[in-house]
Amino acid sequence: MRVLVTGGAGFIGSNYVRGAVRAGADITVLDALTYAGDERNLAEVAGHRGFRLVKGDIRDRETVVDVMRGAELVVHFAAESHVDRSIAGASEFVTTNVAGTQTLLQAALELEVPRFVHVSTDEVYGSIEEGSWPEDHPLEPNSPYAASKAASDLLARAYFRTHGLPVCVTRASNNYGHHQFPEKLIPLFVTNLLDGEPVPLYGDGLNVREWLHVDDHCRAIQLVADRGRPGEVYNVGGGVELTNRDLTRRLLDLVGAGEEMIRPVADRKGHDRRYAVDTTKIRTELGFTPSVDFAEGLARTVEWYTANRAWWEPLKRRN
Repeated sequence: MRVLVTGGAGFIGSNYVRGAVRAGADITVLDALTYAGDERNLAEVAGHRGFRLVKGDIRDRETVVDVMRGAELVVHFAAESHVDRSIAGASEFVTTNVAGTQTLLQAALELEVPRFVHVSTDEVYGSIEEGSWPEDHPLEPNSPYAASKAASDLLARAYFRTHGLPVCVTRASNNYGHHQFPEKLIPLFVTNLLDGEPVPLYGDGLNVREWLHVDDHCRAIQLVADRGRPGEVYNVGGGVELTNRDLTRRLLDLVGAGEEMIRPVADRKGHDRRYAVDTTKIRTELGFTPSVDFAEGLARTVEWYTANRAWWEPLKRRN
């Protein structure tokens, strides 16, 4: 199968690409290789027949049409994705996540691509005090990042409803694992602790997140690509909810540090209190259940960062 993967040099995208190449797919990666995209993430598959990496922007129609021509599947990861950066400046989030997604959808329509998976986030739902969001819950994003992703989700829906483009949307809970850029909570805290530096914990630390290992997420995406119903949204969750403070304590234990390494900082603007997705649809329709035990997956993640300073140290210096 010929697959175009946008954002395939990033954290989740590169994990998907490595698995797809091992499974025998012909993969073209389109990635702008900005701060979060790293060619080293694709070193394992760079020499494989049928793999190519194209440096380019999803907002560039000419490039998009060129690399998409002949694709049987598009998996769209490319996005500006860090909430704090979106609060500091939202324009790149709007142009990349909204206009870039529209460019891809239009090209897929014109080229008659038979399958398109748009990878989104649970943050589009906003914040929930109790229970969990089903896929038909109203979108109530609270950050510029989440608002830009919600807009791109609605564009995907519109292209299906208006044109019949066979697109599915996935909305995943917080991902963790190897090769995650060290501005996100887990890799930031782990690498800080490995360097003997404190970890900045927002507010009271009681914000709740649901955690999903990147391997499970990519497996779910492939299930949606293979058997998802066009026009449908699929929530993907890990089923493990933790406060940020509880997660921090687990990381402290794994690194062998004490709670004196926690440095409370002013809370993020508009900080969502809790996320939780209802995964009934993907479980019943596609048979997906997470397979990575959280405690084991978190320990392996810490081990990976401990063993791979050469990967993350240059990123933290550059960032």
